[in-house]
Amino acid sequence: MTAGDDQSQGWFLVECALPVRGFSVGQSGKLPFIQQYGVNMALYMVNGDQRQSLGEGQRFGVGDADQQGTRQSRAGGDGDGVEVVEGAIGLGQRSANDRNNRAQMLAAGQLRNDAAITRVSGNLRGHNRGKCTRTALDNRGGGLVAGGFNTEDEAASTHPSSLPVQAWLVWARIEADMSPATGQFEAASWIVAELRAAGHEAYLAGGCVRDLLLGHEPKDYDVATSATPEVVLQLFPRTYAVGAHFGVVLVASGGAADFADPAEKELALPQVVTEVATFRSDGAYSDGRRPDEVRYTQSAEEDVQRRDFTINGLLLDPMHDKNNLHSAVIDHVGGIADLEAGVLRTIGHPELRFEEDRLRMMRGVRFAARFGFALEAETAAAIRGLAAKTVTVSRERVRDELTKMLTEGRARRAFELLDETGLLAEVLPEVARMKGVEQPPQFHPEGDVWTHTLLLLNQLEENCPMTLAWGALLHDVGKPPTFRRAERIRFDGHVEVGVAMAAEICRRFRFSNDETGQIVALVENHMRFMDAQRMKTSTLKRFFRLEKFEEHLALHRMDCLAGSGQLENWEFVRERSQTMPEEAIRPKPLITGRELIAAGYKPGASFQEILQAVEDAQLEGIIATAEEAMKLVRERFPAPIDPALD
Repeated sequence: MTAGDDQSQGWFLVECALPVRGFSVGQSGKLPFIQQYGVNMALYMVNGDQRQSLGEGQRFGVGDADQQGTRQSRAGGDGDGVEVVEGAIGLGQRSANDRNNRAQMLAAGQLRNDAAITRVSGNLRGHNRGKCTRTALDNRGGGLVAGGFNTEDEAASTHPSSLPVQAWLVWARIEADMSPATGQFEAASWIVAELRAAGHEAYLAGGCVRDLLLGHEPKDYDVATSATPEVVLQLFPRTYAVGAHFGVVLVASGGAADFADPAEKELALPQVVTEVATFRSDGAYSDGRRPDEVRYTQSAEEDVQRRDFTINGLLLDPMHDKNNLHSAVIDHVGGIADLEAGVLRTIGHPELRFEEDRLRMMRGVRFAARFGFALEAETAAAIRGLAAKTVTVSRERVRDELTKMLTEGRARRAFELLDETGLLAEVLPEVARMKGVEQPPQFHPEGDVWTHTLLLLNQLEENCPMTLAWGALLHDVGKPPTFRRAERIRFDGHVEVGVAMAAEICRRFRFSNDETGQIVALVENHMRFMDAQRMKTSTLKRFFRLEKFEEHLALHRMDCLAGSGQLENWEFVRERSQTMPEEAIRPKPLITGRELIAAGYKPGASFQEILQAVEDAQLEGIIATAEEAMKLVRERFPAPIDPALD
């Protein structure tokens, strides 16, 4: 791909040498072969016979060359532009003084009306499923993935694999756009447009607006509207009335169901489900979770007053000025000011908000930790005063909040805030008891068990496995009850006690059996690394067989770095586990119980001992065949003589 630009007018020339997909250029709003991020563009194409390439991997208009080879674009560039996303394609820039061939004339804008040029215009935002983080929405570059055009037959629809590689010049005008180009955003914006066309008020609402203002990629988009659930159900063809009693309807859009043509179905983006909630005013919350009654309202301002925190009470008009995000935000609660100040504050009286749903106290801690915000003084005081009431919240909901705290990349700060607000002693008293429990300084110069645990939590990365995160939190949960002073501080049996405590915590929070098994296994095996270099080969290989062994490695490394910093055992285990062939760790059994029965052994409990001895010898490399295995069995476990044969 080569490109030229006329920076004074914001136009770019892009030359593509790619398989032509042959889609009709009349489908300017639905071009599946273009996948780009956050830009509007008009494309002009002409068959190209001359190229100017600056070389593979070069680009213009967008910084951050580390995005080469991906389908993602991040903020940090110098402006808007076109990004190369295929390793075999290069970008070039047209010299401002070199305008003597057809490609340069096009780049200079001299051929915009040429009969050989086909124009495709429209908003060509595609679906980007990458994990993009942007620092600003109104200063974003764009990435272009082009498949090619069959301009000789605009109605053609041919599979790309059957078409030749052709070169095309693509004249592209790139414009900044405040709106993120994701399928979820497009779906939510479409729903807003449909609702407004039907005469109803509608906005994007809640956490998605907050995340956009913070420069984060929203996980989902919610719509708030004056339309009642009945109207929403009638207006959209695919809906799910999962929460209609509370004014919530799920609206499905996109997916293969939107197309009749099989070729279009194959290229369709995944279905997106958007939550659409009617403006409402809630009654009393007698159960501390759900309103006893819901009253619909036509007022967006009244609707946001029932929400939890100011930063979550913002509305966004996606139809507003797309070049100015802040001007599109509607703020009835002071959320923008709190975002700018880095403060987490409830909407209205904090005691009332927390009494409505007591899980909001946990959510407040999580949001403050996640965004690095401070808890506003009255909000923090209300949490401390009401912390004991979290006992009324279902354990599953508490578990899910704790898991999010552990896996959002700010686990240490989250648990510090849980402790400071008194919530930790209510939801995880076993962890709260770690505070002040001394450790032998020769092994743990960092301090007490609580400090050690916080240092582990500080190493948990965003989106880490939840079982690893809980294993890190609970790995030393058995130390407080086993603490004693002898010639030095000791925690005799803390692993066994910790295993029992971790299992009880998992049961209390209703983890699945698989999740419980892995969390408990991490607690149970976290001290085995210290003996790894002295283990028999067979024992070491069985150690490597532990389910999700990579989590055991990760936990031990964090454990070491949070204490002595000595990584010798971790390095030994990692090297051996990664270089040892899988067939050496889990070899096919040389014999089974069938061979023992055939040799005259009577089935029973002894079979396990016999087969274990055979496997040990196999793992140690002492035996390698079934014959050698049976010889070992006869030598170590002589078969009893059958009385009938005596």
